[in-house]
Amino acid sequence: MKNIIYKTLIVALVISFSSCVDLEEKPVGLLAPESLFQSPRDVEIAIFGAYGWIASERLYGRQFISALMLRGDMVDIGDRGTPAERQQVNDFNMDANNGMIRRFWPYWYQVISAANAAISGAGSLELPAEEINPLIAEARFVRAFSYYHMVRVFGDIPYIDYFINDPQAVADISKTSENEVYEGIIEDMKFAKEWLPDSYSGSIKSRPTKGTAASYLASIYLTREDFQSAYTEAKWVIDNKVKFGYDLEPDYQELYRAENGDNAEHIFTIDFLGSQSGSGGANDDLMPPMTGVRGADHQGWSVLVPSMQVFNEWDDRDYRKWVSFDDSIAVDEVLVPYTEYDNTQRPHIAKYSRFTGNSSGDGRRSDHNYSAFRYAEILLIAAEASAEVNGVNDEAIGYVNQIRDRARNWGDETIATFPEDVPSGLSKDQFIDLVLDDRRIELAFEYKRWYDVKRRNLGDEVFKGANAREPHENFDPARDYLMPIPATELDINPNLAPQNPGY
Repeated sequence: MKNIIYKTLIVALVISFSSCVDLEEKPVGLLAPESLFQSPRDVEIAIFGAYGWIASERLYGRQFISALMLRGDMVDIGDRGTPAERQQVNDFNMDANNGMIRRFWPYWYQVISAANAAISGAGSLELPAEEINPLIAEARFVRAFSYYHMVRVFGDIPYIDYFINDPQAVADISKTSENEVYEGIIEDMKFAKEWLPDSYSGSIKSRPTKGTAASYLASIYLTREDFQSAYTEAKWVIDNKVKFGYDLEPDYQELYRAENGDNAEHIFTIDFLGSQSGSGGANDDLMPPMTGVRGADHQGWSVLVPSMQVFNEWDDRDYRKWVSFDDSIAVDEVLVPYTEYDNTQRPHIAKYSRFTGNSSGDGRRSDHNYSAFRYAEILLIAAEASAEVNGVNDEAIGYVNQIRDRARNWGDETIATFPEDVPSGLSKDQFIDLVLDDRRIELAFEYKRWYDVKRRNLGDEVFKGANAREPHENFDPARDYLMPIPATELDINPNLAPQNPGY
C-alpha cells in the first residue's frame, strides 16, 4: 500500500527545492549545512527531495526513460508527428542541441545536489555513526544510482561529491574520467551496503536496503566485466532473499498493476502517487500515455511503440508477451485489433497503460511503483556472471530456469509447458547469448535493454542486417554508445570539452 504521508513529503520538498537549484539565482549551496540541518529528520527530508527529483517528468516520468527505451532495439517511434527530438534519439541522428538530453542532464545533477546536501548536513550533526550513518548511506546510494545512469549515457562527466557552498567553485569544473566515476559509485554502494537497514516498515521498496545496494553492486560489476564480483554480490542477495523479503512474483501480470504498489519481487522502485503533481514536473508520470494507443477509450499517444519485428518474433506461447503487449484495445467500447488502430497500426506496450490505478483519463499521473530493479534481474545477473567465471554450470542454468518456470504460470491456474527449461549441452557463448535474450524478454520495456546492448557491444548486430528488430544502418559504435553533452552545458562551461566523439 502507498505511504501517502511519505509521498506527500516528497512532492512538497520538490516544490521547495525547485526554487533553489538555479545557480544563477539562489543555489542550495549558498546556505551553510548547519543552517539547513538541525536533526536527522532534516537529513531524511533532503533525501526525500532527491527521490522527488527522480519521480519527475524529466527523469522516470518521461524524458530520461523514454530516451533509454528509444535507444534500444525493443522500442521504436510510433506517431511520427511526435517532436523531432524523440525521433533523433531513436534514429541515431541526434546532436548536442537535443531537447531530451538538455532536460534530463540538469535534473540528474539536482538529484546529486540534494544527496550531497544530505550527506554534508548529516556530517554537520556530529551524531554517533550508528544513528546517522544509515541516512548517509541512503543519500550515498541515491548519488551512486544517479551517477550510474549518467556515466553509462555520457561517459566522462563532472563528478561532484561534496556540498556546494560557493557556485563559483564549480562554474569551471571539468569532466572526470569514466573509470574514476565508477570508483566513486562503487565506494558509495559499498558504504550503502554496510550501513543501510535490511528493510523498512511496511516493506516499502522505494527506499534502498542492504539488498538494494548489493543488487546494484552486482549490476555495476557486470557492466564493468568484473564477473567474479558481480557473481559474489548477486549470490549474496540470493542467499539472503528471505531476510530481504525477495522472491519472484508468481503471476507476471501482477508486477504491472499500479494498485498493487510494491511486492516481493521489487528490489528498488520509483514511486508515483496517483493523480498528484507538483511544480517542475514533480510526480508527473507520462509513461502510460506515451506507450498507450491513440484513439482508444483509455486514450494514449502512440509515441513509444515496438516494431512489428519485436512483436512477431516473440513466441505466442509466452505469457509475458500478452502481459507486455496490447494487440487489441477498446475503441468506443468495441474491441478492435491493432490493424485498425487510428495512428500506429502495431501492437503497443501494455505494461504501463493497462492498469494505471488512480490516474487521469489517459493514464497520466499514475499510481505505478516503477521497478528500477527486481529480483528476476538478480537471478539473470548471477547466471551470466557465474557462466563467465565458471562456464555453463547447473547453478547458472537453475537461475534462468526459475524465471522460465514463473513464466509458465498464466495467472489463471493454467500452467503451460513454454518456455521450456534451458537445453543441455550449450557452450559458454551460447549460454551467454541465451541469458541476454532472456533478459530482453523478461525485462522488456523496463529501460534495461539499451544498457545491455552497450555493455555487450551489440549495436552492429541488433541494428544492422536482415534480422534487425529495428533497422538503423547509420548506427556508429564509435559515436552512438554515448549521447552528446548538451551544447548549453558546453556553452556555459567550455572546460567540459571535448564533446563526445562524433557530435
